[in-house]
Amino acid sequence: MTRLVASVLAAVVAAAGAGDAGYVHQIEDWRRQRAQRLTADGGWLTVAGLFWLKPGANRFGADAANEIVLPAHSAPAQAGAFVLEGGRVRVEVRPGVPVTMADKPVARAELRSDAGGATPDVLALGALTLQIIDRGGRPGVRLKDMKNPARAAFKGLRYFPIDARFRVVATFVPHEKPVSINVPNVLGMVESMPSPGYASFVLDGAGTSGKTQPLRLDAVRESGETQLFFIFRDPTAGKSTYGAGRFLYADPPANGKIVLDFNKAYSPPCAFTPHATCPLPPANNRLPVAIEAGEMFAGHH
Repeated sequence: MTRLVASVLAAVVAAAGAGDAGYVHQIEDWRRQRAQRLTADGGWLTVAGLFWLKPGANRFGADAANEIVLPAHSAPAQAGAFVLEGGRVRVEVRPGVPVTMADKPVARAELRSDAGGATPDVLALGALTLQIIDRGGRPGVRLKDMKNPARAAFKGLRYFPIDARFRVVATFVPHEKPVSINVPNVLGMVESMPSPGYASFVLDGAGTSGKTQPLRLDAVRESGETQLFFIFRDPTAGKSTYGAGRFLYADPPANGKIVLDFNKAYSPPCAFTPHATCPLPPANNRLPVAIEAGEMFAGHH
C-alpha cells in the first residue's frame, strides 16, 4: 500500500511538472481550504435567497404573503419587517420572535449594510441569518440557511491536474495616475473599481494552443483588501469551467513582479447559488488562450 501511495504521489508531481512535492501539497491544501470555506456555516452553499427592498415596510416570515419568504423550519408565519426609509434600513421584529444580533435579542434596530466593503449587521433566527447588502445604492436582504438543501446535496469540487506551468511570474505595470475600470455584474449593473495596474505575462507553452504569446490582465482592488483581484474569462468558459469566468487573487507586486497561480483560479459564487451578485470580467480580461488549470465547473446549480 505504501509503495502504491508513493507511486501515485510521484505521478501527480510529474504531471504538475514541478518536480516539487511541496508545491503539489500547497495546492492540495489550498483546495481543501477552498472547499471548507464553501461548505462552512455562512458559506456560499448556505445562501438561500436575495430579496430587494422596496420603500416602506417589507414583511418577513414563512407565510408566502410576505415580501421576504423564509423557510418554515426556522421562522414563524410573521416575524417582522425590514423598513427602508431615506436610504436606511431598520428591522422591526414581532414580539416573541427570537431574532438576535451579535447574540443579543433585538426588537428594533437600524442595520449596517455591506456598502463600501463594510461588515454588515447579521440577524439570526434559528438556522437562518439575514443581512443587508447594497449594490449601487440598491439595498436587499441576503438570506442564508444552514439547512439549505444545496449544501446537503453538494458533491464536491473538480479541478484540472496541477500544472506548474500555470504558476506565472508576471511583470506588474502600475498605472501612472489613479485609474478606475468598469466592472459589470450579473445584475446588469456596472461598478467602477480602482485598478492599480495590470499584469503582463506569457504562458510558455501552457494552454491548448501550445504557443507563447503576450497576455495581460487588469487588476482591481477591493475595499479593505491588500491582495489584487483578477476577474477573467478564457476559452474553457462554458465548457470545462464556469461560463461567466473565474476569479484569481494575487499578493501585491514585489520588485515589479507578481505571481499569478492559475492553479488557484476558482469559480465565482454564482456557480453555486442564483442569489449571488457576481462581478464579470472587465473588457481587457478575456484571454485568447485556454487556462486549463484551477477549478472546473460541474453544474453546481
